[in-house]
Amino acid sequence: MKFQHPHPLQPYWDLVLASVQADALATALNLGLFEVLTEYSSAEEIATRLTLDPSKLKHVLDLLWSMELLERIQVNASGVITPCYRTSRCAKRYFVTCSPDYCGDAWRFRLESLRESGAELTSYLQRQANEADSLPAAPTDRCWATLARTKIVQEQTAVTVEAALAVVDRLPELKNTRRFLDLGCGPGMVAIALANALPESHGTVFDLPSTAAVARQKIEAAQLGARLSVLEGDLTRDDLGHGYDLIWCASVLHFVPDLAQALRRIRAALAPGGRFVSIHAEIPLSASQAATVLAYYLPLLMRGHHVGRQGELTKALLAAGFDSVESFEIDLFPLAPVQVQVCR
Repeated sequence: MKFQHPHPLQPYWDLVLASVQADALATALNLGLFEVLTEYSSAEEIATRLTLDPSKLKHVLDLLWSMELLERIQVNASGVITPCYRTSRCAKRYFVTCSPDYCGDAWRFRLESLRESGAELTSYLQRQANEADSLPAAPTDRCWATLARTKIVQEQTAVTVEAALAVVDRLPELKNTRRFLDLGCGPGMVAIALANALPESHGTVFDLPSTAAVARQKIEAAQLGARLSVLEGDLTRDDLGHGYDLIWCASVLHFVPDLAQALRRIRAALAPGGRFVSIHAEIPLSASQAATVLAYYLPLLMRGHHVGRQGELTKALLAAGFDSVESFEIDLFPLAPVQVQVCR
């Protein structure tokens, strides 16, 4: 049976359908459904355990099955066919709370924050330039620290670490790193992974004070305090240290008020021959490729932050004094593809 519709409206109907699917996943997380379904169970059995209406639950279970969040088999008992469900491998990894890669809280946060921003889109557009003060305040250090402790740590552990190690594997010259800086480290899970992947290296993590404190706790828990030090401060004005063979910076430059100044400060912190690895989103030139990036970063853009068009960051890096910039795309980071720039 073919469900590919050529009608030009179909992509926009798909947006409506995606909203229903998101609600179904949010409901499953709120109910703890994936924890319950460790073994195949019928809708009636699940409804009894969770005090739900079985006649309605079965429809939601089928929707989650269609989204590959549940597995389904048909059980024949005395001639009666009953569908039974259990948590899929993907959901078991990312949406069961006891999993080391649990990402449910981070996923719900993204859903809620993006929907909230979308609901405010009309009011954003109707504000006059002199009403900038009425825009929502930028996240504070304390806010970033809370996110680092609760949401960002889930994404870093489940997704970003794997992506970071994939970048390192693609760049064998990084294996010789002796000193590195994770600039805008968040909870520090990427720095911990880099330290483990580069066993001869010593690293420094840098972030705002309260967020850096979260990273310090994670580093101590990983027993890497002898190899990873913590610097706290503001990228735009505080000392970053110097003499680094590698500076790693992901999704931070979108928030700096003066990109050119930030890039000059980063270059000055590198040792001769050192490399700056920048991992940031850029807006592709084609509409189809730009769709995901713009959908995710629109709230940030509406707040006056920066997401450059394809090629703009490379020009800025060269203008800041880097001799060469190698660029490639990687789709392993959550939500939107990013450009990796390796600068020498």
